[in-house]
Order: sequence, then structure tokens, then C-alpha cells
Amino acid sequence: QVQLVESGGGLVQAGGSLRLSCAASGRTFSTDAMAWFRQAPGKERVLVGRINWSGSSTYVADSVKERFAISRDNAKNTVYLQMNSLKTEDTAVYYCAVYKGMGQYDYWGPGTQVTVSS
Repeated sequence: QVQLVESGGGLVQAGGSLRLSCAASGRTFSTDAMAWFRQAPGKERVLVGRINWSGSSTYVADSVKERFAISRDNAKNTVYLQMNSLKTEDTAVYYCAVYKGMGQYDYWGPGTQVTVSS
């Protein structure tokens, strides 16, 4: 069974850092582009960023690109989201997914909660 599982969320004070992990199981994702999304309370799920299969190319949303970075370790079948200088508005459930291209995503994980306190 193919699964993505996010971890690393939690409660952090504004200005702090967290590193989220997205571990894949069931098959290798080393040839897939991957993505991170987030969904704040009462809001739609939005794309945070994507990384290509090798990790040589990333896209991070303008709203967070000065503070967030995406990386991956294909040997561990894991993708990471490093979040620095966290703000209260970063509070959300963070999800990872496989990017299939053409704006399509698959194999969503259950998400991990990130709460940033002031």
C-alpha cells in the first residue's frame, strides 16, 4: 500500500523553526516530484512548494520563500520542509503529496499540525 506520512509538526513560538518530514512507503518516490501544501483553519489548501525528483530544482511560494526550503533524501524516500522564522500565520495543517504534473497531485498524506504561538 502506497503511503505518505508527514511528521515533525508541533507547537512553536513565533520566530522559531521546524523541519517537517514526509516519509513515503509502499514504493519508491525517487523519480517523482513532490509537493508540500498547507491548510489554515477556515481556508483552502494552498501550495507551499515543490521539488523535482532529484532535488536539483525547487519552487517555493512567494509568501514563504525567504523562510522555507524544500529538500529530499531519495535514499530515505523522504522529503523535508524546513521552516524558519515562523509566524503565527504559518499555523496550518501541512500535507505532502506526489506531483504528477499538469497541476495534478496524488497520494496525499494525513497531514501534520503546525501551530505558531505569539
